[in-house]
Amino acid sequence: MKVYCAIASLGVLLSPATEAFTPGSLSAASYNPLKNIVEFNNEISSVTALPGLYANANTMRRTQLQMVPTTPEGNAVQQEDPIDQLVEEVKVMDVNAIINTSVIVLVVVAVLNQIISVDAGMMRGWSAEEMAVRIPVDNWASYSAVLEKTPLYTKAVTSATVYTIGDFIAQRTEGAGMGELDRPRLLRSLLAGLIGHGPLSHVWYDLSENVFDNVLHLRDWWGTIAKVAIDQTTWGPFWNNTYILLLGLMKMDSFEKIFSEMKRTTIPLIVSGLKLWPLAHIVTYGLIPVENRLLWVDLVEIIWVTILATAAANGGEGGGHGAPAVEEEEAKA
Repeated sequence: MKVYCAIASLGVLLSPATEAFTPGSLSAASYNPLKNIVEFNNEISSVTALPGLYANANTMRRTQLQMVPTTPEGNAVQQEDPIDQLVEEVKVMDVNAIINTSVIVLVVVAVLNQIISVDAGMMRGWSAEEMAVRIPVDNWASYSAVLEKTPLYTKAVTSATVYTIGDFIAQRTEGAGMGELDRPRLLRSLLAGLIGHGPLSHVWYDLSENVFDNVLHLRDWWGTIAKVAIDQTTWGPFWNNTYILLLGLMKMDSFEKIFSEMKRTTIPLIVSGLKLWPLAHIVTYGLIPVENRLLWVDLVEIIWVTILATAAANGGEGGGHGAPAVEEEEAKA
């Protein structure tokens, strides 16, 4: 480009000089080479600047097109305010789903906070490994201390918690969404564990251990099998029917309907319970201390309820050791 400009400038300088000495041309005094060079440079600058200006204009145009969404036909799309979109989404949300989810989140957060903060006053400077070991150990020690101080209350709350979790799992397995959860049914399961299974199990395990050891003298290894057999033929059916009675009373069913339900479910529940509880109770009566037997049974019941609810959702039969899935069967009957 520089070579071209130099040649062109030389041409401009020479051209007027030649014309000045040709006949009929301007006089030599009117020739100004500096003026011609300035004008030529201005013309060259304007020509060479055009591609750059054109490129900048195209770039700005493309940027504007990218910022504004368009339809396939090239028309601009009307953009909605994000705040308005959020308001519309909240309007269409299920109120029950919001309530149920909020309650569950609050409960989970409260429980986790209680578990994690058990060593809040001493864990400064602890490593992650120390916290991973100490937090479970100290939570268990705290639970054991409360259990020793108030055994009946602790076992009642334990069963209420487990029965609520079990019924929640059963409903979700049946296909109920968060907005479709039956809150009265959850409350009935909670109360059945609180006023029924927890206190009655406390009495049963203490009384049965005394009878097994001091009356029947079932202290050898084979005594565990006898304890399981007695449990499955006495305590199991008794609690299953008590559970049905409690649910019927809370739903204000007639006594005729409640007793009809008892007769209908007693044998099926015993048969269904034989699939799991004999094996679970070998651990209950053979390895678990008396004061912790209810906690072990309640933890097993969570697994049992999940199995029963899954089987019921697939068209199978449910039932068992007072599991919340019994209410599911009543709803189908």
